[in-house]
Amino acid sequence: MSEPIALGDLDLTALVSSRICHDIINPVSAISNGLEMLAEEPDDEMRAAAMDLILKSATQASAKLQFARIAFGAAGSAGAEIDTRDAEKVAQAFVQTSEKHQLVWDGPALILPKNKVKLLLNLVGLGVVALPRGGQIRAVISGDGPDVSFTVTSTGKAARLSDQVAALLTGDAAGEVDAHSIQPYYAARVAQAAGMTVTTTSGEDEVVFQAR
Repeated sequence: MSEPIALGDLDLTALVSSRICHDIINPVSAISNGLEMLAEEPDDEMRAAAMDLILKSATQASAKLQFARIAFGAAGSAGAEIDTRDAEKVAQAFVQTSEKHQLVWDGPALILPKNKVKLLLNLVGLGVVALPRGGQIRAVISGDGPDVSFTVTSTGKAARLSDQVAALLTGDAAGEVDAHSIQPYYAARVAQAAGMTVTTTSGEDEVVFQAR
């Protein structure tokens, strides 16, 4: 039986950084392309289209960076807490960067330890990944304080969760982790730090992540 994956801090940092860069490279490149069009295109209609591209791409890049700042970042000093209303705001903006997905956030306004909020946001991110053709992600917060729990349900055509992602979330995966699979591994590490356990279930056009 293979040993579970255990990344060192440097490898973990490198792969998370690669994942963040992967997420924002497309909107940043689109901004660059739009600026080139503005500089070279004399036609007013084309210049307006270039400006629309720049504004849309800048909004996407900002939303993804704000999401990553909390989901992957330090988000304050040790022992810091985060308002779930701030988490909802960045999660909504992040999900809306894709026109195929919709986020429904269902839960009270709470001040929670940062690792619990980081875990919730990572589960929302994985909920998007589970819907390659688009659909709805529903994030439900139940309970309060040490008894808080999260349920993230992804519903849509061809919803799926790979065996590797499920194994990484539960800490049972063996082999190598790359920038594409770092998020479930990172979520498992955050869950451990938060004193929570993540489970997953899959059905027809539905994937459910639960953290308790």
